[in-house]
Amino acid sequence: FGALHQVKAHSRGIGVTLFVNWAVKPFSMAFLGWLFIRHVFADYLPQEQLDSYVAGLILLAAAPCTAMVFVWSNLVKGDPYFTLSQVALNDAIMIFAFAPLVALLLGVASIAVPWNTLFISVVFYIVIPVIIAQLLRRHLLAKGESGFGHTMERIAPFSMGALLVTLVLLFALQGNAIVAQPLVIAMLAVPILIQVLFNSGLAYWLNRRLGVAHCVAAPSALIGASNFFELAVATAISLFGFQSGAALATVVGVLIEVPVMLLVVKIANATQGWYGRTARQSN
Repeated sequence: FGALHQVKAHSRGIGVTLFVNWAVKPFSMAFLGWLFIRHVFADYLPQEQLDSYVAGLILLAAAPCTAMVFVWSNLVKGDPYFTLSQVALNDAIMIFAFAPLVALLLGVASIAVPWNTLFISVVFYIVIPVIIAQLLRRHLLAKGESGFGHTMERIAPFSMGALLVTLVLLFALQGNAIVAQPLVIAMLAVPILIQVLFNSGLAYWLNRRLGVAHCVAAPSALIGASNFFELAVATAISLFGFQSGAALATVVGVLIEVPVMLLVVKIANATQGWYGRTARQSN
């Protein structure tokens, strides 16, 4: 949260990302889930799991990623200060918006969920980690800026390693379901694929229209399309159970999002020259 003071320096890019993250992505995924799971693919999916699949997709898109986006931003040579301030702002919004947003979208989809479980998920997976991180940050800063920087450099590889371990565990725990239901996995992948490409494209286009620099627009597009899959998986398991369709849908989100985000990275890098010419013309 120490990066929140930098929000004004990137106001247009942050405004676009916030719009896509909180006003477009959750609702577009809810619509795509309703369209594909309850209508287009309904006859080919287990009927008793339809609501659970939709719920998993909603949970997946209800909050933006706060970890992998630093990797994506680095791959597109994004402005690190923009990425850091955007993630910090999203974290702050997530504390208050995640539970009401999920309850609203699940309610519209006629899926009843207990509010207390949603709030417990927010407390355990957002509030407590944020508090611990802030306390550790203050403790390290008390020893001086140089000591803080040195410590951050030392723990950086461990944080990335922990993220990779999380991915491995998710796939290992759901590996049998993924292998046993390839058709279900493919059908769940369709709305996830569409929403990532749509929301990243929308954010990229809006930034271009506003004349935002490519070093901000590229990470903005990636953050705008990202999903907080750790929170989604944990909440899905808490609400619907480990073997539920919701849990499977969130894990499929991880399976699909990583390669698709790499595709978005490639597109953003390949179009940098075109983007720069267009941005200069718009100015």
